[in-house]
Amino acid sequence: MRMKNLVKQSLGILLTCVMVISLNITSLAAEADPLSLWTEGAASKAALMNYMATITDENSPNFIPIQDRIAVFDLDGTLCCETDPVYFDHMLLQHRVLEDPTYKNKASDFEKEVANKVIEFAETGKYPAGMDNDHGKAVASAFAGMTVDEFLAYVINYRNTPTNSYEGMTKGDAFYKPMVQVVNFLQANGFTVYIVSGTDRLIVRGLVAGKLPILPRNIIGSDETIVSNNQGDADGLEYVFTDKDKLVLGGNFVVKNLKMNKVTVIAQEIGQQPVLSFGNSTGDASMAEYVTTNNKYKSLAFMLCCDDTVRENGKLSSAEKMYGLCQQFDWVPVSMKNDWTTIYGEGVTKK
Repeated sequence: MRMKNLVKQSLGILLTCVMVISLNITSLAAEADPLSLWTEGAASKAALMNYMATITDENSPNFIPIQDRIAVFDLDGTLCCETDPVYFDHMLLQHRVLEDPTYKNKASDFEKEVANKVIEFAETGKYPAGMDNDHGKAVASAFAGMTVDEFLAYVINYRNTPTNSYEGMTKGDAFYKPMVQVVNFLQANGFTVYIVSGTDRLIVRGLVAGKLPILPRNIIGSDETIVSNNQGDADGLEYVFTDKDKLVLGGNFVVKNLKMNKVTVIAQEIGQQPVLSFGNSTGDASMAEYVTTNNKYKSLAFMLCCDDTVRENGKLSSAEKMYGLCQQFDWVPVSMKNDWTTIYGEGVTKK
């Protein structure tokens, strides 16, 4: 009996050792290939790996000092899902105005109109004219009076709800795993990573918190006013913040951070020309061209092409258009279908 127990213990120790060795080998493999979720032989993966090798080599003419290694990423469709069935911030507004029992009876006619346009967009796939600014205005007014912390908590609570279009994940888990690897890869090589999104800045902060290793101060998005809860109609040049004040959403939309506005805000908030750009649509074209035009350093712009209709709600017509633009502007296309071994990881399927 004692011999049997010793044998069992020995086998247990052996199995444990095998598991540890296996985990270590897996870990080492991940370190050896920081883009392990990218297909071997993918041109986009090779482009990024080769770029990193040359700009981090102090003996290379393309060497970039760490303080100048800046990368900018779009959010929806670049880092996370934008087809569930539409953008996260659009669904958040729809929920707030039409479903939230604490607010739906208070919603204005304008907010309801915009929320119903979100539903129309989801059903038809056609983006309503004027939606960019109207959506920004509706978000600002629908959450007016909330403290900044309350708004962030609201966003986080909503992101924890299940996705509409996919089984096996929440809205807050719908980040593209291969792109998360890119963020980690860049940061490991001295890059400062910014998100430059058309989504409301505070919404992006709530969606990203704890999901991506990007600090709130490195998140740039569309903006709304923020004021003191005791400020009233007083101008910010005259009102003095006190220990009795809290910051609340002021209810007024400021700017939609899309297209050329992305370039403007990069110049204003970052103050340096980035060397890498990652986007997925014509809304990111100005940012991509700004990064790659007259740059004193070697620079690249990557564009995701939504050509996966099995693992993702892809749209082939949009993907084909982006492939054409990549060829025209010398951007690096990323095929979601062919360049990634997974999108959301195991256990996630499209409905």
